[in-house]
Amino acid sequence: MTRLEQDAAPFRGDPRSRERSFRQEQIASAPTANFGRLDRVTALPTYDDVVAAAGRIRLYVRRTPVFATEVDGKPVVFKLEHLQRTGSFKLRGATNALVSRPLPERVVTASGGNHGLAVATAAASVGVPVTVHMPDFVPPQKAERMAAAGAKLVRHAEMADVLAAALEEGSEPGVRYVHPYDDPDVIAGQGTVTAEIVADAPDVDTIVVAVGGGGLASGVVLAAEGRHVVAAEPEGCCCFNAALQAGEPVDAPVESIAASGLGANRIGTIAFQLLTDAKAQSLLVSEDQIVAARDRLWEEFRLAVEPAAAVAFAALLTGEVPGERPCVILCGANTVWTPG
Repeated sequence: MTRLEQDAAPFRGDPRSRERSFRQEQIASAPTANFGRLDRVTALPTYDDVVAAAGRIRLYVRRTPVFATEVDGKPVVFKLEHLQRTGSFKLRGATNALVSRPLPERVVTASGGNHGLAVATAAASVGVPVTVHMPDFVPPQKAERMAAAGAKLVRHAEMADVLAAALEEGSEPGVRYVHPYDDPDVIAGQGTVTAEIVADAPDVDTIVVAVGGGGLASGVVLAAEGRHVVAAEPEGCCCFNAALQAGEPVDAPVESIAASGLGANRIGTIAFQLLTDAKAQSLLVSEDQIVAARDRLWEEFRLAVEPAAAVAFAALLTGEVPGERPCVILCGANTVWTPG
């Protein structure tokens, strides 16, 4: 049993009876640094940070299952992270960002979807008020879920205004700004997905993960323990691939059916460093491949996911993913379904 597997063991079992004492312990012992602004980041997150996050967030997140099967006659493991509370992996990072240090008076973030819902849910779990700044075009269903989780919603006409307002509010005393992906605590929390993969499917040799801003993918490489990581992106929404071509994070177009989940126009600074250090493989897929992969997940396995989650499976289906036993992370299922 690996060290990470041992430390991930507390995910098992019903933690509700220990919640109050555990939360008090974490608040009392947490560090006081604030990563609300990227210029305050002094160190990259590490494997040890993922181990610590696995222990912290076990009270608040769901241990999602792995599903071993075959695709085109070859073994494949699916990590069913779309079954996570709130419908995506985002709850892991949002929760770790809050419980890894003394609780703030208020929490603020900028999001039009999964991250906003995750932060709202995490803040409600620890009893902290939260404001989510969002663009006007957010679908009503997503906004309603954030409001139902207790978030105060502030709408803006332009995305630039969303980010500016959130950062301004996040700089106020007693307020914690939770970045959607370029935050060491968020990345460490997302890395706990790998902790569960390592524990539940230790023979996996390759992990395929979709990339938006890079929070999940960079968390995955932190705890992959030498496993090859494939960073999958849509052709029209590929900020990691663009950064690799340029040698540094650069702005990239955002035009894809998966943009609602992978719509960052620039890879996170921290994520880019971690992914390049780990020599993660960049793999692009077309819109048709994403749609076909999503349809196949439903038709063959009855797995209903959002387009962003289908990107990783689409990458596997290209035949360009190495390894004998890959694991495909299905990262979310927050999509609008039309009732029959």
